[in-house]
Amino acid sequence: MSGKPRVTVVDYGMGNVHSLVSALNYVGAEVEVSAEPSAIAKASTVILPGVGSFPAAISVIQERRFDLAIYEALENPSSKLLGICLGMQLLGRDSTEGGGAVGLGILDFEVREFGATLRPSLPLPHIGFNSVSHNPRSLLFKELGESADYYFVHEFHCLSVPSEAVESQTSYGISFLAAIEDGKVFGTQFHPEKSQTNGLRVLTNFLGVER
Repeated sequence: MSGKPRVTVVDYGMGNVHSLVSALNYVGAEVEVSAEPSAIAKASTVILPGVGSFPAAISVIQERRFDLAIYEALENPSSKLLGICLGMQLLGRDSTEGGGAVGLGILDFEVREFGATLRPSLPLPHIGFNSVSHNPRSLLFKELGESADYYFVHEFHCLSVPSEAVESQTSYGISFLAAIEDGKVFGTQFHPEKSQTNGLRVLTNFLGVER
């Protein structure tokens, strides 16, 4: 039996799966990329990646019953879930993207467009490395100091709401939610698999969290 941490990556056709799998393999995980709800439902460690449109993504997830599989996986007391970029946004209540869509409702936040809140000098989408201020209670950013740089590519952002969740912030014209940790559920707006050493450390920390 392998001593490697086992991870199931949800494959719904809108994630940067190859880069993510490579990064997970690099940090010592045993990775299964799955489009089978039954396999996702039984997984103890689930990652929901994502690049693209919120409404299109949630439509595919619901049509293929991945939403029910993720809910079932989270019923396991020792399970944990990480949403990355669009995958993090999908964990929230809703998004205004593309006329609006309801999310998975696992975390209590809304997803909104940067839009007119940005200075004209700041282009959209927000692409590149940006500094994240780590919450001192964070498990994801353990041993990464007070702040570090991570790679972002997005046009919508998550609006934090009052809760017990551990939130870490970044700024691009406005301050917004860069990462969230709420019990067994984690999310990063940035791509840890594209964030070099810092991102690999985030993935390592996530894999090491015991639930």
